[in-house]
Amino acid sequence: MKRLDQQYDKVIIDSKKVIKVEPKVHKEDSKHPDPKLHQTISFLKSAIRLTGYGALLYSISLGFFILIISELVGIIEELV
Repeated sequence: MKRLDQQYDKVIIDSKKVIKVEPKVHKEDSKHPDPKLHQTISFLKSAIRLTGYGALLYSISLGFFILIISELVGIIEELV
């Protein structure tokens, strides 16, 4: 048998009487991340990053711009 505090978020007991009980809420509606989409965006970010490092050999400003783009894709990756 489970104790009341394991089954409910808030249990107030006064003189061994339960006055208020609020059941625990399971958040089943919460959005779970899509691992396949996260992986795809991660590979895209890596490809952009490698391109940026290669571009640094030819033009620092172009390489810098491409690396900034890869960081923006990284932010999108974490939001997925």
